[in-house]
Amino acid sequence: MEAPDRIALIDLPARVRERLGAGAPPRLAALGNRELLALPRTALLCSARCPGDPILAAFDEAMRLRESGRCVVSGFHSTVEQGCLEILLRGSQPIIVCPARAMESMRVPGPCRAAFDAGRLLYLSPFENTPTRPTKASAHSRNLLVAALADDAFIPHAAPGGGTEHIAGLLREWRVPGVQ
Repeated sequence: MEAPDRIALIDLPARVRERLGAGAPPRLAALGNRELLALPRTALLCSARCPGDPILAAFDEAMRLRESGRCVVSGFHSTVEQGCLEILLRGSQPIIVCPARAMESMRVPGPCRAAFDAGRLLYLSPFENTPTRPTKASAHSRNLLVAALADDAFIPHAAPGGGTEHIAGLLREWRVPGVQ
């Protein structure tokens, strides 16, 4: 296996290729323990604007996922997703982080370093060289990847008409459990 601190370009998992079809990226950029791709994964997606009750439910679910040892995949970009990541990092379960940008100049953030060094964190991006900063389009592509990787999903809040609601619709089409 290649050094975990080096970005590797890898083939798409079959499920991603099947679900995304012609819209699938040609390959993925990976940094960290690629063996995490063999584990069952729960996708975590939440709209950026989220009312209070779903926030509490999200944090409760993050604690449940942490205690169960379940691998969680997310962009961990929205405020709620970031809060869930903080909860998950206190556990020992695997985590897959999908940034909405290329990872060439990315560094593993300090709070994630221990999990990364322990081999329980993988960064996975559909972007090779660009964009260098997240955009609305790259966030949508990233969320498609998160959804395509999912064995089941948890979406605490999907704002009506928003991108997360669109992704939730795809998850329902793909018959991914856990999507309301």
